[in-house]
Amino acid sequence: MHSEEIWFDGVRIEPDHLLDVPFVPTDQRVVRAMLRLAAVDAHDVLYDLGSGDGRIVVAAAREFGASAVGVEIDQQRVDQATDLAGRAGVGHLASFIEYDLLHADFSPATVVTLYLLHGVNMELRPRLLEELRPGTRVVSHAFDMGDWKPDRRISAGGVGIFLWIIPADVKGTWAWQAGGRRYRVALEQKFQKVDGKAWVDGEPIGLERAVLWGDWLELVLRADGADAAESVFMRCGRQRWQGHGGVHQGAVARRVDG
Repeated sequence: MHSEEIWFDGVRIEPDHLLDVPFVPTDQRVVRAMLRLAAVDAHDVLYDLGSGDGRIVVAAAREFGASAVGVEIDQQRVDQATDLAGRAGVGHLASFIEYDLLHADFSPATVVTLYLLHGVNMELRPRLLEELRPGTRVVSHAFDMGDWKPDRRISAGGVGIFLWIIPADVKGTWAWQAGGRRYRVALEQKFQKVDGKAWVDGEPIGLERAVLWGDWLELVLRADGADAAESVFMRCGRQRWQGHGGVHQGAVARRVDG
């Protein structure tokens, strides 16, 4: 139970009436905006944590063709949502499970939607980062993730909607060869923000920019006095990266710091 005062739409929610979060339905305009912000399509598997009456799950299935799963601790809401999916003709795409969202397995998701409290978001944050695959989209209605800044933010229905792309873990030292040259980078990372140093053939080179978007990393290198910078694009796995484009096409970068 929560001991602090919580207000929704000008109404005080009594702590004794709370589970993890109070049930406050999401406006349909906000539902569509959340799903569009996440670029949901028929290839996605969407998990709605704290799915309530099922409207986000049903909209994802009916309007975007996604497979969608709602996780809800209240069995009455699960039954209501299952009935809604059946009446909407998407029972084959939409399903609901009665479970505590803080302990549910959502690792198959390519999209996760949230309308929770800030504290619950923060409790979920480590699991989202550790258990979801890089590139998975996380969308939250109204509440953010503290110092994990969103990749995008929009407004709909008078409230903020936040989008995060789960970043690959790229911190550490990586090395590869391309175009007859030896490359090495040592990177520091905080969420999707990356910085560091670079070397080519053992000599330092400027790392002007490192941009991480899910499991895609762009490194912009520039030698002292050079007119043009070199952009390196990598698809990032846990222990190896795959180069894409130019002389780096097909190059394999590996961790060299253990």
